Amino acid sequence: MSHDVARQDDGTRDAGSRDSRPRNAGLATPERGTREVEPTPLGPDSLTWRYFGDWRGLLLALWAGSMQNMHPGLGAGVEEHSHFFEERFARLFRSLYPIGGVVYDGPKAHETALQVRGYHDTIKGVDKHGRRYHALDPDTYYWAHATFFLVTLHTAEVFAGGLSEADKRRLFDEHVQWYRLYGMSMRPVPETWEDFLDYYDRMCTEVLEDNKATRDVLDLSDLPKPPFAAWVPDPLWRVLRIPIARGYVWLSVGFYHPAVRRRLGYRWTSRDARLHRFAGKVINVMFSLLPFERRFHPRARAGWQRARGVRAAEAPLVETPARNLPPLARRDDPKHYSPRV
Repeated sequence: MSHDVARQDDGTRDAGSRDSRPRNAGLATPERGTREVEPTPLGPDSLTWRYFGDWRGLLLALWAGSMQNMHPGLGAGVEEHSHFFEERFARLFRSLYPIGGVVYDGPKAHETALQVRGYHDTIKGVDKHGRRYHALDPDTYYWAHATFFLVTLHTAEVFAGGLSEADKRRLFDEHVQWYRLYGMSMRPVPETWEDFLDYYDRMCTEVLEDNKATRDVLDLSDLPKPPFAAWVPDPLWRVLRIPIARGYVWLSVGFYHPAVRRRLGYRWTSRDARLHRFAGKVINVMFSLLPFERRFHPRARAGWQRARGVRAAEAPLVETPARNLPPLARRDDPKHYSPRV
């Protein structure tokens, strides 16, 4: 496979890979490939700041969720510990705050990263195949981070006008700097952009699996109304969600590696590829009409405002609004981000 973004026979483009199969659960020692470097937050001069907190990234949420869940260890953790499907939108929108904070919180980003890592401490067990898993297994945790890096890459490439080869390498280097903030072993992290392409290809062809957690996240048959559509009458929403769900799944399938499409049973044609690229261009034009800061999630927007002096550097971090909080019975669960708001 090419070490550029590989062009497949159907005209789609995918990043390629080298693997990290799920290893024994638990925290690995950092002796191999640790790369001892002081964690340094990303800043407004980074490409990651420009793209990661962009609202267009939500168009990749279904892709990211399904790709994460296809990892055996991560999928088992979701299946046995997660309540995501009971509060799909609330969980998604509140998670954006701490996850985005690891990029946009400036001097506080390392502290935010350790908080995010802490939510995963107790997610462990043995899956139905007898395999031990732990959310903080370095290979599992890095895979989740790799999907966030790819969300950034795909958002820029498809929905925001495209990237040069130099930009892709720069984003790769930034994702390593970003990951270091979590204080995890750096062993699973590819050394170079070319190594990452090999890693991704190997994960998609040899490691990811079709499982219940993946099928559950892709099942949008009972998709609830998103918060911005709360005004839509229920009978009308039951009609509208059918084409919306199909369109969202189709958009997500366009980002899958060909091996993942085959494993999940999706068909993708050259016509689909052309329509997918056209949809990306239309979305880019629409978003270009918005003021710069309005394109960003509130936590990201606050980061930009601090960087520009519009918001005081010592101002409290922007937290999720109360409507996104977990149900009362789970607000003290250490697995949940549940700030006092």
